[in-house]
Amino acid sequence: MIDLDCTSSLSYLRTVSHKSGFVNIIGSPNVGKSTLMNALVGERLSIITSKAQTTRHRIFGIVNGADYQIVYSDTPGLVNAAYKLHEHMMSYVHTALKDADILLFITDGKEKVTNHEATLTTIQKMDHLPILLLINKIDLMNQDQVMQKIEYWQKQVPQAQVMPVSALHDFNMDGVFERILELLPEGPAYFDKDQLTDRPMRFFMAEMIREKIFLNYDKEIPYSTEVVIESYTEEGNLLRIRALIMVERESQKNIVIGKGGSMLKIVGTAARKDMEKFSEKKVFLEMYVKVDPAWRSKENRLKFYGYTE
Repeated sequence: MIDLDCTSSLSYLRTVSHKSGFVNIIGSPNVGKSTLMNALVGERLSIITSKAQTTRHRIFGIVNGADYQIVYSDTPGLVNAAYKLHEHMMSYVHTALKDADILLFITDGKEKVTNHEATLTTIQKMDHLPILLLINKIDLMNQDQVMQKIEYWQKQVPQAQVMPVSALHDFNMDGVFERILELLPEGPAYFDKDQLTDRPMRFFMAEMIREKIFLNYDKEIPYSTEVVIESYTEEGNLLRIRALIMVERESQKNIVIGKGGSMLKIVGTAARKDMEKFSEKKVFLEMYVKVDPAWRSKENRLKFYGYTE
């Protein structure tokens, strides 16, 4: 005899159905987008520094379960373009707004006005997709400040669900994850179930060097540099990496290298340690510095460095 019990049938359908979608992270510089991304993915994919505009690319972090696949997308901070580079960075943001299944709009306790008014206006008009508005870094706020921010952002983006979080201290991240699973549409996986990201290993090696540049140099140096992995070879448990650090002026080259190569050695040593942890291999790293005049303003150079949408 065939059991046609409706409860059992519905339970079975819930078991075999699969959810998938793009969960895109948008926000101003320094509000904690990359920290949030890494916390949600459980891996350190996006570089993090205290300086603005650290993230330049759109980076996917993929989280898989038996019946779901979440494709998180970290994006550059919202900026008003001063260079061609900024235009390309903002193009990643515009695309992320268009292809999101769920939007994570992130702010923090310090931000009073979103860094890019046009983007906020676009988000305010979005009523076709779920928006989670995350107020980050609440560990630096008192309860009254948190409540004031919640009230403020509920008025700014009334269709959004406002959630206070601390990505750094993992506060309410389980709640965000559970809400994302609830909102995720049904669909097949976009990527292989064992895939963590859409980027190749050499991309992350370059990003690790660029992160150390942001951490060890001041003023314009971090923003004027680009890192290119010229060669990347695997020899058993050893990675041999040759990296080029591109700067815009000869004076910047001298600063990056430092007296007797001292600064370059600091950057290389710190980057190599992260590379070995990330790859779980020994790393032999060579780094050189070259000048590529005004590369941030040249379309052909930006395409060469991979800034395409």
